[in-house]
Amino acid sequence: MRYILALAIKEFLALFRDKRSRLVIIGPPIMQLIIFGFAATYDLNHVPIAIYNQDQGQYSRDFISHIEGSTNFDIIKTINHDSEIPPLIDNRDALIVITIGPNFSADLNHRHHASIQAILDGRNSNTAMIALNYLRNILLDYNRDWSEKNGISAGSKIQLETRSWYNENLRSQWFIIPGIVGLLTLVVTLIVTALSVAREREEGTFDQLLVTPMRPIEILLGKAIPGIVIGLVEASFIILVAVLLFDIPLRGNLGALYLGLALFILSATGLGLMISAIAVTQQQAVMGAFLLLVPAVILSGFSTPIANMPEALQWLTLLDPLRYFLIIVRGVFLEGDSYLLLFNQYWPMAIIGVVSLSFAGWLFRHRMY
Repeated sequence: MRYILALAIKEFLALFRDKRSRLVIIGPPIMQLIIFGFAATYDLNHVPIAIYNQDQGQYSRDFISHIEGSTNFDIIKTINHDSEIPPLIDNRDALIVITIGPNFSADLNHRHHASIQAILDGRNSNTAMIALNYLRNILLDYNRDWSEKNGISAGSKIQLETRSWYNENLRSQWFIIPGIVGLLTLVVTLIVTALSVAREREEGTFDQLLVTPMRPIEILLGKAIPGIVIGLVEASFIILVAVLLFDIPLRGNLGALYLGLALFILSATGLGLMISAIAVTQQQAVMGAFLLLVPAVILSGFSTPIANMPEALQWLTLLDPLRYFLIIVRGVFLEGDSYLLLFNQYWPMAIIGVVSLSFAGWLFRHRMY
């Protein structure tokens, strides 16, 4: 036991004596606690909705006032025609479009059942279901108030009819599995490239590379190619499994998907090589990849909406390549997006890739000796 304790004390001293190790131990937990605490929430506030009120009667206005009084919803637009509905859903301006029919007040006056239609953006099935539950609670409150005012027993006089676009049955697999394409590709590419140079340094073979005729940029590219190839193969396998095993619809252009995938892997490779150029040991490389990976996943919108995050974190997500690729992969799978529709997601990843690879090259040249 004395030897075990002595070894444990030695490991603690070695760990805390190294400045970089202290930073890795203290920094990541604090950073991830802050990011998780603010960004990882399933609560929805200020959900953007649009109202198409064809009735204009007293009861329909009362129902809309219940929505306006809720902290969960923000009415962003009042619609006057059916043609205004598709752009609001397609462009993600509104999560829900509520349609009140022209006979809503008349049906309630005659003690008939009245119906309200809710059109949901089903691309994020979890968010859609939470927002739908909020709307159902408002509807239950309105039913109860209406029954009390009219002196009848409480009942469901108003029924909610729902229709989800892009994910008709709100299957969570249709939202999660395309996102896994980006998540696992990032993990594999980041780990492979982060370990590349660190492994050479730890095994003592890095000096042998330096005496070869290869220039630093050539060594860097040679280290980048395996990560790029493995990332492409991994992503292709997951896409194949998603379509054949899980029956996820692939509605868009496969070329548009792979262009986004190539730019995403390029940016992930640059980030991995930056870590590899800084790390001296493989353990440091793995810790550095972990330090980058967890915030990247949380800030990407993989499981929780970016719109729910504080504004400062929303700006920070613009530096996350996974954020853009998730829009691309889900857009191609569920919406049938093409090159033109995804252009605004391509160029940020291209910039991140160029900047990260350039910085990795600079670090590599200045840390060769």
